[in-house]
Amino acid sequence: MSVALQILPYLPPSLRLLLASLTPVEWKIMEEIRLNLNLPVSCRFHDNEAFVASGGGLTNEFGRAHILNNKEMEQCLLLLSQSSFYALEEELRRGYITLPGGHRAGLCGRAVLAAGQVRTIKEISSVNLRLARQVADASLTLLPSLFDQYNKLCSTLLISPPRAGKTTLLRDIARQLAGGRMIEPLRVGIVDERSEIAAMRGGISQLDLGIRCDILDGCPKAEGLMMLLRSMSPQVLICDEIGSEADAAALIEAANAGVKVVASAHATDCDELAARPVFAALLHAHAFERLVVLSRRRGPGTVEGIYDQNLQPLEAGGLVC
Repeated sequence: MSVALQILPYLPPSLRLLLASLTPVEWKIMEEIRLNLNLPVSCRFHDNEAFVASGGGLTNEFGRAHILNNKEMEQCLLLLSQSSFYALEEELRRGYITLPGGHRAGLCGRAVLAAGQVRTIKEISSVNLRLARQVADASLTLLPSLFDQYNKLCSTLLISPPRAGKTTLLRDIARQLAGGRMIEPLRVGIVDERSEIAAMRGGISQLDLGIRCDILDGCPKAEGLMMLLRSMSPQVLICDEIGSEADAAALIEAANAGVKVVASAHATDCDELAARPVFAALLHAHAFERLVVLSRRRGPGTVEGIYDQNLQPLEAGGLVC
């Protein structure tokens, strides 16, 4: 199913009509649809942004842009929540709603606190629809660099700023490993805390992750990694966007158990990563044997460099997956 057919049903009828006029090429390169109350609706692409025109199509002129009104925002929220915000309380507490196909609706508004913790979000003022796409074989150029001289998989950390393709690559690496691409197939365990890697719906992955994947959906990473390690006998553990001390402790325990890990983290380069105490501990423990730095310099998935566990460069950058 195309991205347009997956996303349009979650938009109010008036906006659905305007966006339906976009070309297949525009939909193909679109990354985000941003809805801000009483402001122009905008679409974000690989390297530019444009407003949705009030007569349909796109425009760079503020005066021709469609302004999102209160009724449209209310309709959008009802569609996103399937008319039940209560049923989505946990996702709202985290500030997003996961949609079929792995798409995600980020939300901003008034945070409601309980005991100092965010309980939910009300009076929604902004919705950011981030469009997910499975890019088949996106990791094939990178994959050979993730094995050692004995053709054994190395625990790998993908490092990148937002929107640089790390989740897309992580998803395809899982598919290749579980499918036995280039090596004997491996049993893969995935902790999909934000439902972005597999986009599980009713116990079924909406994206192709191969035939040897066990997926723990919606579970905190640290807890999920330990659950998979102790119960599913994985050969590889995969998770997205690590960052807490609990995540680091779980990854070190997995490494000590002889299980390979492929994960991702937000950073622009190895120096920025190493300056954070959580990652400094992981690097000191040699939890990762490969570090891959990604950027958007030549489009999402640009490999700027590949490094070993001592942060020594292994290969020059510039590859685009």
